[in-house]
Amino acid sequence: MPLSAPATVSPLLLAALVGPLVAQPVQTSADDYTRYELLAPATAKFRIIYDVTATTTGARVFFNPIRKGSEASDESVLDPMTGKGLRFIIVDGATARTGGLPSADLETKYLRIELPRPVPAGGEVRIRIDKTYHDPKSYLAAADTLAFIRSLSIKKNAVVLPRGYELIGVNYPSQVLTEPDGRVRISFINPGSDPVSLVVRGRRLP
Repeated sequence: MPLSAPATVSPLLLAALVGPLVAQPVQTSADDYTRYELLAPATAKFRIIYDVTATTTGARVFFNPIRKGSEASDESVLDPMTGKGLRFIIVDGATARTGGLPSADLETKYLRIELPRPVPAGGEVRIRIDKTYHDPKSYLAAADTLAFIRSLSIKKNAVVLPRGYELIGVNYPSQVLTEPDGRVRISFINPGSDPVSLVVRGRRLP
């Protein structure tokens, strides 16, 4: 569970909470991996587990976007090394730009995550971000079928179908495996420079 409420915070309130904003080194990262767990199709919700490594020497915070068009809930951030939750707040794009993400979209909200320790020179800090999105434009259901349609820029991804659904189609070369609990997992690596416009289709088993 998060250690701070995921409420949207204005730049002025942020300054009051964490003190004067100090310019941070430009954010860099590596070894991204995203797992999408599709929840019951009627909900149009899917859980996202995002593992990422912060690599900017000296960085004390990390920014993660809340994708436009998706309604986020149940956010939490974990330090895999210790298993402890990390503090975070939700900020606007202007605050993210000041904090070390100059490419931040001014119309996008971001999780501002306090890293468990500064990134050491030549080292890294791994974190896990867990959140749920409600997005009926990306996750569609009709009768006994479902479709997950989303542009994915992360290179390593997995999509897990709800329990009781089989895979009937995917438009990108993928590995298909069965989870220990019987759910179907579709995994792939994108070696190219462009995002993958992924389409996964499933059908309820009889």
